[in-house]
Amino acid sequence: MTDRPEPNDVDIVMIMDDAFEAGTLEGEAALLFDHPVAQTLFGASVFWVRRFAALGGENEFVRHWQIKRDGSMRGIVEVYR
Repeated sequence: MTDRPEPNDVDIVMIMDDAFEAGTLEGEAALLFDHPVAQTLFGASVFWVRRFAALGGENEFVRHWQIKRDGSMRGIVEVYR
């Protein structure tokens, strides 16, 4: 999270079910899974991984992803469906 009025840096990480197939999506949903398109259209960097590929489990994956290159921490908002 940030207190900047226009952070211009929104990252979204989605952990999907193991059987998820991005290639079967259509319309706007499909656009989210195309990184450059999502950045251009939605203004967000969208990353996704299937649950089985989240090394160390979901919590460890998110904990590791939260650490920026400079060692500072990203703010995390967790949303469940």
